[in-house]
Amino acid sequence: MRNPLQRRYGRGDLHFVTFSCYRRLPLPGTPRARDQFVRILDRVRSRWKFLLLGFVVMPEHVHLLMSEPPGSTPSKALQALKQQVSRSLRQKRKRTQHGQLRFPFAAMQSEEKHFWQRRFYDFNVWSEMKFREKLHYMHANPVKRRLAIHPRDWPWSSWAHYTAGEKGLIRSDFLEARVVSEPKPSPESKKSQNPHP
Repeated sequence: MRNPLQRRYGRGDLHFVTFSCYRRLPLPGTPRARDQFVRILDRVRSRWKFLLLGFVVMPEHVHLLMSEPPGSTPSKALQALKQQVSRSLRQKRKRTQHGQLRFPFAAMQSEEKHFWQRRFYDFNVWSEMKFREKLHYMHANPVKRRLAIHPRDWPWSSWAHYTAGEKGLIRSDFLEARVVSEPKPSPESKKSQNPHP
């Protein structure tokens, strides 16, 4: 039996979340698929009104640094995001599958029914130090994986926002924009979380 995931919502923290494609398949494995993911992320962020303080879209997983949506939870916002991305990329694949310009997001079997893993990792970010740590971790991910020589070479992230003050593919929010409306968690609740997924 799996251990139930503990979600800590309603405390005014930011959330560093990681979610992966089904069986770690590189489903957003092309630039076009990652571009589409980022466009949908921007729409979902606007609709659910959460702050997006950092992101990186990798070929088989995604990291987000986000606030809680007003009156809702990151779980519900992520469910909407994952459903819309899955639906959109599957439709694009079907439309181009028989044409000359195929939408080649990495080796997904036609009989495969799943796009995303059901669960996701969520780490409460309660301090500016942890915020910087998670931001550095996600921006370094493409370099660590040898997908880019420098974070600036991977456009599917918020790196440009923090280093060059540029918008990038979509705008990122500033830490100062966060409004803390709930009390901070006790130190005991912080000790049980792992620093990285």
